[in-house]
Amino acid sequence: MTNRILKILVSIALVSSFGVAKAQTDVNLDTEFGGRLSFTLDKKIARGLHLSLEEELRMADNFKSFERSHTTLGVSYKVNDHLKVGAGYALINKWDSDSSSFMSPRHRLMVDATGSIRLGDWRLSLKERFQATYRSGDINEYQAPRTALTLKSRLKVQYKGFRRIEPYAFAEMRNIFNAHVVNATYNETTGKWGYIDEDGDFSKKGDAGWFLKDGSKAYVNRIRFALGAEYRIDKRSSVEATIMADRIMDYVIDANSEGTKLKSYTHEKGFVVWLTAGYRYSF
Repeated sequence: MTNRILKILVSIALVSSFGVAKAQTDVNLDTEFGGRLSFTLDKKIARGLHLSLEEELRMADNFKSFERSHTTLGVSYKVNDHLKVGAGYALINKWDSDSSSFMSPRHRLMVDATGSIRLGDWRLSLKERFQATYRSGDINEYQAPRTALTLKSRLKVQYKGFRRIEPYAFAEMRNIFNAHVVNATYNETTGKWGYIDEDGDFSKKGDAGWFLKDGSKAYVNRIRFALGAEYRIDKRSSVEATIMADRIMDYVIDANSEGTKLKSYTHEKGFVVWLTAGYRYSF
């Protein structure tokens, strides 16, 4: 009985000390700058029904390298003056600078709904977009789920009192729903990740995936603020420019492909500033 009580006390002490160490896994990233260029074709199919095709190129690492391309096919329908719904598919090709080739593509399905109201020359809208992004090819599923489920919520205000130009601002929050839950603790003394077993002993070994509890972790991993403007060249053509600031807050798992070793588990925080420009042609 005395030994069992002693083990329980030791376990509590270990959990407390490791819990403090676990909070020290935050990583502050340097601020980065990137750019986006896009070209969009928008075709009116029927009243309120539109089909669009967009190609977007992204530069990253302070404009030093090409990061990825997004090819998006979408459809939208304006239900009434206050509600628009849409759906789409995006093919995402990420560039691997080390191999000078594209990595295995990602496939993204999206559905969204936008509610809006007009207050004089101001337009206020709220857009909710749910998306599922499938990672093809060989990936380490102990580090991230093969299909990421996210929800983006955007609140936007736009001024429509000018003849050709429409300035706007928006704030957007992105939630991930199925991140891995890590059931492990960091031992600051040994520099290893492990867990406390039933006997109160710290262990760093286990079966494959021992450190993953499930894939039900939900959290906000990005908050975005933006200022921009759209300029109508003529009835069919328009250009748009935006500056966006992203606050990134990602939980990152580094594990071996067998799932038997958790190398690190960090909460990465930082800012990414994007300069974007786009051209749209409607017909």
